[in-house]
Amino acid sequence: MRLTDLFPNERARVVAIEGGRCLCQNLALRGLASGRTITALSGRFGPVVVRLDGGTLVLGRGTAQKIQVQKVEFREEIV
Repeated sequence: MRLTDLFPNERARVVAIEGGRCLCQNLALRGLASGRTITALSGRFGPVVVRLDGGTLVLGRGTAQKIQVQKVEFREEIV
């Protein structure tokens, strides 16, 4: 599933980023990389806003569509 498919307050783990090295590096510098758990704040329409480690990250829809995620339950995140 894509990051743009998440509804507000859904948690997900980043599975893969389908972009070039520059995009992956740019996102990693902002704390977004494979294996990280995020919470969607908005994103069904317009820019995609996610919570990451207490901070907020805003992504354009094109970038967000290149990020594959897998939904996680709260219990899975603790393990």
